[in-house]
Formats: sequence, structure tokens, C-alpha cells
Amino acid sequence: MFSSLSSPFKVPKVFTGWKSGNAQKVNIPSVEIHDVETSPERRARALKHLIRLNHASHSIIYHDLEFHNHCAHILGSAYLLGASSDQLHEIYDGEDQELEPWHDSPGEISKDDWRDFLGDARYQRAFLDFFEDELVLSGYDWRKVVAEYLFEGNEPLINNVISGLGHPLIHIGYAFELANREVAMEALAMVASSHNFFHKYLDDPSYSKPSTYSSNSPFEMLKSVYEDKRFDGLFKEHGAGNIKPLFDNHEGAVLEHWNAWKIEDPTKQFEQSQQAAVAILVATHGPGTGRFDFFLVHLLTTSHAVRILLPLIPEKFHVPVVRQWWLLTLAVYIAQLRPFVDLKKIEDFELRGKDWKWVEKQAVDGEYATDAHYVKGIRAMKVAAETWGDKEDWYLKAAAKFAGEFKGWGGFGG
Repeated sequence: MFSSLSSPFKVPKVFTGWKSGNAQKVNIPSVEIHDVETSPERRARALKHLIRLNHASHSIIYHDLEFHNHCAHILGSAYLLGASSDQLHEIYDGEDQELEPWHDSPGEISKDDWRDFLGDARYQRAFLDFFEDELVLSGYDWRKVVAEYLFEGNEPLINNVISGLGHPLIHIGYAFELANREVAMEALAMVASSHNFFHKYLDDPSYSKPSTYSSNSPFEMLKSVYEDKRFDGLFKEHGAGNIKPLFDNHEGAVLEHWNAWKIEDPTKQFEQSQQAAVAILVATHGPGTGRFDFFLVHLLTTSHAVRILLPLIPEKFHVPVVRQWWLLTLAVYIAQLRPFVDLKKIEDFELRGKDWKWVEKQAVDGEYATDAHYVKGIRAMKVAAETWGDKEDWYLKAAAKFAGEFKGWGGFGG
């Protein structure tokens, strides 16, 4: 059952023109949409201005075109968890120290050739300029631009939002939740600049075919992947650098597990996938270390983005987006050497009086309140609890364990 969500957002009319046909639907209500563009509240004004400042000042991909700009993510998460305007400014100042300014692209792009530059991050500025030009032509209706470039065409960009470790997907989620056109245009530029081979698995139906086994449970399938000896010894170290070689050399084995997920009850199975996203991060955490896996947290924050988007996008994309998340999950889980998911680590955790207020305080006021992935991870678990209810305080236990034991990130190779 769903818990109650306040002020549910009506689906933008721009997305109601698609015919769903027989498409399977994940039937969940929207989270509350916070239109910071028009809110007179001081915190909302601070968030709006800081998002604009980041938009004007910092590239969306930096550090030799390897890292993604998370500024809007942590600002949005902290705001939604109750951070004050002063705390938002402190967060921005921390992000500003690491981020890099925009650099000119090698050239401009146009409506006639924009797809020719997909996946070339050197053109990130040109992509942003292009999409913002389209925004002007649309009368500043950012949802109309997103509808055209994300969902239309033979190979719509929505089929590649898990590129770049899922950061485009996360960015799109914050664009919708904050109803913010700057973040929306950044999201389009990010998915275009990060475009990679993952798109073919959604664009080409021949990759979706019967597997050697089937299951409707993500936990059962994770266990199958954990026990699959074909993945033993593939990599010496953890790291996202393992993902491309994994698909280059073992695509068949990965797709076997991808196609094994038999989605018959999309809503229930999406709920299970959200539980799995939490467990992969929290229930794999080893004893004696406060370092959680940096790459596994992206499976949680991308799952949260899927949760934000599903009530707001055409139904025909519901199951494909959820399956994209499962493909990313398989890729990252195997790249991180398939840690054992021990649910007892969550089930047996003792709260000792900790509640959601305590968890939120760690995210906003705690030692790691300026760590984007820490704050995003906490909020993802909180929203999952609000969406599905929290039987036996399972999500609260996971969030309290993560918030209290976190001492930094691990899971890096070398």
C-alpha cells in the first residue's frame, strides 16, 4: 500500500498526448512538486538563485570529462530535507571549490546535426546552447522541449538515461521535482553528452529475448548473479572502468540475467526493485569499516529518480525505464565484484530511539551534510518509505544504519 503523499502533482499536459495502448504501467502517485521558480519563500529563492549560479558558472561534466556536476542534486535534496538558506549557501560554496567553468565546444550544433555529436562530452556546452535555443523557440516551455528530445523519434534519448553511471537520469528527476528549466536543459545536455552503448539494448528489440531462467524478484536474480561463476575472477579491482569490458567480453551472460526479470506486476515489482536498491548499498556494507560503496549508491539514487519520473512520463516508457535501471544495476553490481547482500544487516539493526527526524538531521546538520551522494542516498530511502509505507521500519533501519555508520566512500579500484 502507498503511504499518503501531500499535494500530488498533476501530470503536465504535454505528456498526455501519447497513447498508452497496452503498455504496462507502474501505478504510483507523484511526489509533491516544488516550483521554486515562483515560490516567495526565502529558502526556495536561495535554491533558485544557486541553481542559476551553478548553471551559468559550472560545466555539467568536468575533471577530464569524467565527473558529473551534482550541485543541483545536493541543493535540491538538502532543500527538500529542510535545509536553511544559509545551509544551502554553505553547500554551494563547497561544490564551487571542486567544479570547473564552462569551456567552449569545438563547434556549434543544430537541429539538423545534433545527433551526430551524441556521446562526445567535448560538445556539452554546444548541447546546452542548442537545447536552450529550442527552449526560446518553445516559448520557454521546458516540458515541451523535454518531451520532444527525450521521448520522440526512433531512438529517443530516454532509452539512454543510465549512461554516465545514471547521472542524466538523476538530473532529469530533479528537473521535474523542482520544476526547474535550467536543470531540465542541463539534463538534456547531460544525456546527449554521455550517450553510450547502453542505448542499443533498449532501442533494438532483438536484445530483449527469453532467458535461460525467469524470476519476478530482483533479490532472487541478484542471488543468481552472485552465484554465477562466469563472473568469477573477471576483474582484479572494483570500479566503473570494469563496465565497458564486461559488456565487450561477457555481454551474453549479463543479458541473460537482464532478460530473466519477468515483469507481470509492474507496480509491485518496482517496489521490490526499490528495496533491492537500498539493500545493495546498505546490506553489503562490511563490518569494521564506515566506508560505503561509492558506485553502489548510484543504484539507489537512480532508483529514486525513476520513482520521481514514472508518474510524470508516458506509460509506454514505464517498464523500459525500470528495465534500464536493472541493466545498470547488473553492470555496477558485477563491476563491484558482486558483494553478498545480507538482509540481516538491515533487519537486525537496532534503532535505539533513532527516527526519521534523527536521520534527516544527519543529512542536513551532520558531519557529511555537504557530501552530495550521502544526502541524496538518505533522501532516496526516505521517499521510498513514504511511497510504499515502512513495514517493520525497514527503510528507517537502513537509513539510520547508513546515516550513522557512514565515514566516507569506498569501492574504488587501485
